[in-house]
Amino acid sequence: MYLAGVSVRRIEDITEALWGTKVSPGTISKLNQKVYQHIEAWRSRPIREEVPYVYLDGIVLKRSWAGEVRNVSVLVAIGVTTQGYRQILGVAEGAKEDKAGWSSFLSHLKQRGLSGVRLFTSDACLGLVESVAEFFPEARWQRCTVHFYRNVFSVVPRAKMPMVADMLKAIHAAEDLAAAHQKADAVADRLQELRLTQAAAKVRDGIAETLTFFQFPRKHRRRIRTNNALERIMREIRRRTRVVGAFPDGQSALMLCAARLRHISGTQWGQKRYLNMELLKDQELEAQMIQATA
Repeated sequence: MYLAGVSVRRIEDITEALWGTKVSPGTISKLNQKVYQHIEAWRSRPIREEVPYVYLDGIVLKRSWAGEVRNVSVLVAIGVTTQGYRQILGVAEGAKEDKAGWSSFLSHLKQRGLSGVRLFTSDACLGLVESVAEFFPEARWQRCTVHFYRNVFSVVPRAKMPMVADMLKAIHAAEDLAAAHQKADAVADRLQELRLTQAAAKVRDGIAETLTFFQFPRKHRRRIRTNNALERIMREIRRRTRVVGAFPDGQSALMLCAARLRHISGTQWGQKRYLNMELLKDQELEAQMIQATA
């Protein structure tokens, strides 16, 4: 058992050094259970406010199982509420990042009240897009542009990566959606000329998934076209879990991640306005008016 990622043996050693006596494993176990109850209550709390923008990601941790070390996925969702504040929406264990795992997680979020989602931003995880369409059919999906760049770079020689990066950035810096598509066609043609055939194919096949953000307010676009808002949190979780190594079970891995997320949610991170959501309301109202007069 772990308390905030610290093993029973380490807690015993710390208490002996501080007070000259060890806390018994039974006492530590009781403390664990109290901590877990508080974290589980937070993890299962109702989502009462609409959340127009949702970011999804997962992290793979190690767990001990029958003498072997195996992977366990922890799935995380954060969002931007109608008031423009960021909120930790949920965290759950998944056997792996596949359709079953994402479907279970999205079902968990929906049952707790997640609603009003206009856009999900994530990497192109296996089964995630299908799960989003199943549970939130009215929402759009944005493929993280940073992850897309990495996918293209995987088939580009290192010496040519800076040039290709500039080409890809130019697509997403276009004035509007039509211009972005035109630029993407030109980039794919140029990559083909440079004999970067695989990179050209990745741009042609995947670029449309990265352009959904153009359908939203201009001042929101830079913050909804990538998963950076969640990536920073995931790096913090990785840093905290790295010292543990392999967890004894999936529950302890989940609880440590949830404890850290709960802490983050109570800091300035969740108290500073992230986006002016009036811009989205104005855009949607304008679209309704146009539709009504059409």
